[in-house]
Amino acid sequence: MTAAGRALRAEWTKLRTVPSTWWLAGTAIALMVIVGAGTVSGVSTDHCPTPAGCHEDTVKLSLTGIWLGQAAAAVLGALALSSEYGTGTIRATLTAMPRRPGVLAAKAVVVAAVVALAGAAGVAISLLTARLMLPGNGFTRAAGYPPASLADGPTLRAAVGTVLVLVLVALIGLGLAAILRDTAAALTAALALLYLAPLLRTVIPDDRWVHRLDRYAPMPAGLSVQATKNLAQLAIGPWPGLGVLAAYAGAALVAGAVVLRVRDV
Repeated sequence: MTAAGRALRAEWTKLRTVPSTWWLAGTAIALMVIVGAGTVSGVSTDHCPTPAGCHEDTVKLSLTGIWLGQAAAAVLGALALSSEYGTGTIRATLTAMPRRPGVLAAKAVVVAAVVALAGAAGVAISLLTARLMLPGNGFTRAAGYPPASLADGPTLRAAVGTVLVLVLVALIGLGLAAILRDTAAALTAALALLYLAPLLRTVIPDDRWVHRLDRYAPMPAGLSVQATKNLAQLAIGPWPGLGVLAAYAGAALVAGAVVLRVRDV
């Protein structure tokens, strides 16, 4: 087995044997489904002049659970490394695998795989739940709201994009843990990065700054990938917005790799 294969196997063994990994993955799924179902149950065509006049993006509404599910993904990513600093086992890890950037890369691969599986499950169940609930609220095919289907290009893009958002958020958590080497500090930084911009945009009176936040802050930009309607009204397109979030994740991992390489344990 190659060195990369051994590193992946070791990191997978560590991640899958930690109970918090599966608790957090399950929490991410549950939050996505519960919040998505709650959001869908609260919308109806009754308040619109006509059902078709609602112009609701029902796919995006179905996936709003990501706003809380991403927190669990960030925690999972951060704990994949910061827990080793907390217990001191990072010394054994780096002794067994002295190529430190390789260790971080292996962790990134296994974290991404676990979060992708959880995200796919959360997205699938959320869309199925909404598909069952929405017709009862007036969002029927006859009213111009066909059931969500992955055969539909925009719906597939929103579903795949939501999974990728969760993966990138987890990688941001991992990168910040490599930089800060402390669970509390990494989680504080990750959650601030995720939620500070959405909070600021609600209190900033200048529309130009709100537009900039929506284009360049990680979560407003990243979650544009969920939109399936009214794309012209977005501050940034779906895939470019996801690219902004990917740039944050890449920067966190690169900085984490540099810090991991130059600092003593």
